[in-house]
Amino acid sequence: MTALAGEGTRRCWLSIGSNLDREQSIHGGVRDLRAAYGELTLSPVYETVAVGFSGAPFLNLVAGIDTDESVGAINARLRAIEDGHGRLRGPDKFAPRTLDIDLLTWGEAVGTIDGYELPRDEILKYAFVLGPLAEVAPQARHPLSGRRYADLWRELGEQMQRDGGALRPYPLPL
Repeated sequence: MTALAGEGTRRCWLSIGSNLDREQSIHGGVRDLRAAYGELTLSPVYETVAVGFSGAPFLNLVAGIDTDESVGAINARLRAIEDGHGRLRGPDKFAPRTLDIDLLTWGEAVGTIDGYELPRDEILKYAFVLGPLAEVAPQARHPLSGRRYADLWRELGEQMQRDGGALRPYPLPL
């Protein structure tokens, strides 16, 4: 399925993370997202251990944008922002990075759109995604399950934090 721009404005949720030049990278990524999309809805920032590899802790947050861009256009813009902040891409999915921005949802869309699976399965896998999302959009619903993010966090959060590391609030004004 290909998503066309002009289908109307959608609320999209993004995950943002960094474990190299963390504060500078997060600030720069948020600045570039604001330049591209205007006002953002931002969760608090959390520090978490690296998942999937040994490395420096990550700073993570979730951002909400409203856009009429296609999934392909959003992902191209996110890759350009990452690259502009020194993101190096290698064969390892789990590796240190200056900036990682992933499209989590595109409105209520479900399925493969522009070659990208939505919603991202990371929402239900990792505390550093679901926790901030539940905090900033507690009443919003997961496109597949239809359940509110706050309810999912209450149900899954404790286990997620045991499995992948606790969320520690990190005082980073954005």
